[in-house]
Amino acid sequence: MDAKDYLFVGLVGAVGVYGAALVSGGLVRPTLFQVLVGTVTAFFDTFGIGSFATTTAAFKLRNLVAVKQIPGTLNVGHTLATITQAFIYTRIVPVDSKTLVLMIAASCAGAWLGAGFVVHWPRRKIQIGMGIALSVAALMLALTGLGLLPGGGDTLALHGWRLWLGLAGNFGLGVLMMLGVGLYAPCMILVSLLGMNPTAAFPIMMGSCAFLMPVACVRFVRTRTYNRQAAIGLAIGGVPAVLVAALVVVSLPVETVRWLVVAVVVYTSLNMLLTARADDPRPAPEPSLS
Repeated sequence: MDAKDYLFVGLVGAVGVYGAALVSGGLVRPTLFQVLVGTVTAFFDTFGIGSFATTTAAFKLRNLVAVKQIPGTLNVGHTLATITQAFIYTRIVPVDSKTLVLMIAASCAGAWLGAGFVVHWPRRKIQIGMGIALSVAALMLALTGLGLLPGGGDTLALHGWRLWLGLAGNFGLGVLMMLGVGLYAPCMILVSLLGMNPTAAFPIMMGSCAFLMPVACVRFVRTRTYNRQAAIGLAIGGVPAVLVAALVVVSLPVETVRWLVVAVVVYTSLNMLLTARADDPRPAPEPSLS
């Protein structure tokens, strides 16, 4: 068996873990709006934009889910779509098997080993730092796309020091996931700066999340800290949207994908900075009386 074959076996196991957790929490009929939210957010998530921020905005707009239940609902609701993404991209994007498996393993190790000590890190400061770093990286990619900086490579494998740097980077991203810092956009930047084809980021980042999220789902279901109806709606609407969006992504030329990566990273950077600003614990300044 090839390394990717073992990866597929692992993904099947992840589906089993997720399915068992979902059933144990109880099945209910979702509303049409909840399914629609799952469809729209999963479609754009397949392009690498991410689904958590957009889904949260939809929930708050209609006041559908209690704030304390949003993290659990996002994880339980979007896991099936993420696993579907991993299945598709791992099959249709010809990334080197060794690179793919090791990068996924590194992110999982980071999440597993980092879970115990990152809870005390200042999340807001990390968001600001990541937001600024992603903005700089997006600028570099944009200048490269315009021919103003030397371009990266189009390789589908990492070797030597690049592989070790990639593993260290994805390990760190796995740690940051425990703070709620998304993996998609930073992984896109990491892969691009290491000289890989930007399309290679899709199976790496989605495979990483596909193995991380089912474990989180078990915890949320067990503690009942999620909205069952909304989560099931996201799951039902997400899978068909992923199937359609994935076909669009893989049919795009490499240069178009590069600019897609730039757009995704800029969006994520701005979202991190705005979220950090909203979470600022300092009291608002007193209004001037003059």
